[in-house]
Amino acid sequence: MSLTSRKLHGLNGDCTVPGDKSISHRALMLGGLASGKTRITGLLEAEDVLNTLKAMQAVGAQAEKQGEEWHLVGTGNGVLLAPENDLDFGNSGTGCRLCMGLFGAYDFPTRFIGDASLSSRPMERILAPLKRMGVQVDEMQEGDRLPITLRGPWQTAPIEYRVPVPSAQVKSAVLLAGLNTPGITRVIEPHLTRDHTEKMLAGFGAEIGVETGKSGERRISLVGQGKLTGQDVIVPADPSSAAFPMVAALIVPESEITLKNILLNPARTGLITTLLEMGGNIEISNQRNSGGEEIGDLVVSSSELKGIEVPAERAASMIDEFPVLSVAAAFADGKTMMKGIGELRVKESDRLDAVARGLEINGVECRDGNDWLEVTGRPDGKGIGGGRVATQLDHRIAMSFLVMGMASEKPASVDDGSIINTSFPGFTELMNGLGAEIG
Repeated sequence: MSLTSRKLHGLNGDCTVPGDKSISHRALMLGGLASGKTRITGLLEAEDVLNTLKAMQAVGAQAEKQGEEWHLVGTGNGVLLAPENDLDFGNSGTGCRLCMGLFGAYDFPTRFIGDASLSSRPMERILAPLKRMGVQVDEMQEGDRLPITLRGPWQTAPIEYRVPVPSAQVKSAVLLAGLNTPGITRVIEPHLTRDHTEKMLAGFGAEIGVETGKSGERRISLVGQGKLTGQDVIVPADPSSAAFPMVAALIVPESEITLKNILLNPARTGLITTLLEMGGNIEISNQRNSGGEEIGDLVVSSSELKGIEVPAERAASMIDEFPVLSVAAAFADGKTMMKGIGELRVKESDRLDAVARGLEINGVECRDGNDWLEVTGRPDGKGIGGGRVATQLDHRIAMSFLVMGMASEKPASVDDGSIINTSFPGFTELMNGLGAEIG
């Protein structure tokens, strides 16, 4: 289903984007594992998250929706059941990789499958630490790709693992495997990545400690085979989803919108920091704490953006937002250089390549390398648009270039808008409700 977006004369109104995807995945995993009942409010009911829910049900968790809440009854730590069928994670790298850690530590076979996009993504960075813990890989396709069958040993071994590249997925997979492992599992990360797993493990009762050195290096220790207890979880609005209306309001003249209840975890606010440095009019109000996470409202209005250099060390805090940042850069004055973004090449698509080719086909000057992208902007939007972008089954590519069409001289199109439902159901309706013309 192709979609086209056209130039606007203002976005206005208040809106609430769906619940945070990262927190939704983790709430289902720990709620399905913990003893007793977990109630989740604000769960992102997108395809990616619902595939994680199905996986947890396949290993013994009970789940039902009651009104606006999801109620889960967990199995208890250490007593997951062997799934009877393959676990299909669709397009979700997060769900698949984290569940590889959680299920891989059990002495039964689990077969992981996914769609064409997920099946093209390498899994070795997840498998490497799991193998050290004793997990066997019974089946794997060429290039460390799905379908993959894992089988845990009678008892996994605790390890100390230094994450070679900033990756919350690798860190989380090791910690989740450590839940069913005797002794202390340790993860060392040189740079902070999103820390929802650590916070939520502590909230469910795991014995976990985090030490941060002067250099910013973090040492995370988890005592295995402890008891987890069901909790009430409120999922805040997803900052990665909020990125799309936020950038749209910045680049479309005569716009002012308010985004409600946005997660403001410091490991997730790199895009806000970057857009502020570019001259974006973004005000944070009503800041408060909910369930150990900072949340707040964002008031965003039209801005004259300028190109900047985004430091490589910020990449981990905004890795999912670089596609839409590239769109903001297309309307900024001067050049924007993004470094240290090689991780984009192993996302739902080769996102770096998809972004660069999408910019080019829409008349935006850009250059890209193995782990960097430079975009030369046109503040008036003249000459931008008119292209039909190949999304490569990537929801963030689709949404980013639909945002471009809202400010470009000519409409912008994407070849497949249906993929957006993997993370942002209702995207088109929400944006059109603010004044967009997507159809």
